[in-house]
Amino acid sequence: MNNPHGAPVIETERTILRAHRLEDFDAYATMWADPAVTRFIGGKPRTREESWMRFLRHAGLWSLLGYGFWAIEEKATGRFVGEAGFHDLKRDMQPSIEGIPEAGWALAPAVHGAGLATEVVGRVLAWGEETFGRTKTVCIIDPENTASLNVAGKVGYREVLRTTYHDAPTVLLERLA
Repeated sequence: MNNPHGAPVIETERTILRAHRLEDFDAYATMWADPAVTRFIGGKPRTREESWMRFLRHAGLWSLLGYGFWAIEEKATGRFVGEAGFHDLKRDMQPSIEGIPEAGWALAPAVHGAGLATEVVGRVLAWGEETFGRTKTVCIIDPENTASLNVAGKVGYREVLRTTYHDAPTVLLERLA
C-alpha cells in the first residue's frame, strides 16, 4: 500500500481533495486553533506549534502507509476548508484499532452545516473501497458530537461500543464495505 507519490487528487461536487501544501498551513493552524473545531477533537485549541507537528504527519502517513488525510479545497473559492481521510495512529485504546484504517474529518466553521462533511467523507470512503478493497474501516467520535455522529451514520458507520480514549468517553464505530 506504500504510495511514494503522496495523496492522489480526488474530487466531489464542491471540493478538491489533495495533498496538504505548505501554503495551506496558516489556514490549517487557524482552523485547529478554533474552539468550535477542537471542542470534540482533543478538547482544546491547538497552538501553532502543535498544528505544525500534526501538519507534518500528513506527508508521513501517505509516504509510509499509502493513505492519509487530504486537504479539502473548496472549488468555488480555492480556499482550504478542512481535511479528511484515513490514518493509523497506533492509538492506546481498548479495543485496539491498530492496523485498521481509521476515518476522520474536520472542517472549518465557515462551512459547518452545509453538508460538505457528508459529501467529502462519502468520497473518501469510496476511495478507500477502491484502494483497500471491501474491508472494515473504523472511526472514533466524542459521544456529544452529534454532527459527526450524524455524518458517520449517513455514510454507513454503525456504533460498535462505547469506550474511553485519553480518559474521555468515545464512541467506536465501524463500517463494513
